[in-house]
Amino acid sequence: MNSLFAITNKVLDKQSLNLKLNDWRQKKQTIVFTNGVFDLLHLGHIDYLGKAKDSGDILIVGVNSDASAKLLGKGSNRPITDEKSRLIIIAALEFVDAVILFDEDTPLELIKIVHPDVLVKGSDYKPEDIVGYDVVTAKGGTIKTIEFLPGYSTTDIESRIKKC
Repeated sequence: MNSLFAITNKVLDKQSLNLKLNDWRQKKQTIVFTNGVFDLLHLGHIDYLGKAKDSGDILIVGVNSDASAKLLGKGSNRPITDEKSRLIIIAALEFVDAVILFDEDTPLELIKIVHPDVLVKGSDYKPEDIVGYDVVTAKGGTIKTIEFLPGYSTTDIESRIKKC
């Protein structure tokens, strides 16, 4: 199988995601969901996503579209990497099972579709403040926060590049 095809095959739309979700649920696999911009992939992202995957069998990653990423207030130059590239880069990670783009301010609608068993975000959030907390816990799911790897953030990398 062509490597790029195998990677892009993990980039799903909502219809394809629903088919995969049905299959995974029939197999009683634990579904983990997280989301982010994932601009300029770095060791902190790898660490975070790897730990998210350790929380279950299937890791689904919601990636902010370019438009929704701009709404997050990270600066007018962000995202640096376009959404198609970010989707494929995240899909290329062995421990990521599916990637889906979302265009809304938050991944709430996507979380309602996925209904993950485990919802993961960074520890800079209190669990009860995480978007989707009520949706996930109402169905018996859990919320997990993960400590960020110190010294790694896209904002820090961008800042260091600007100083060059």
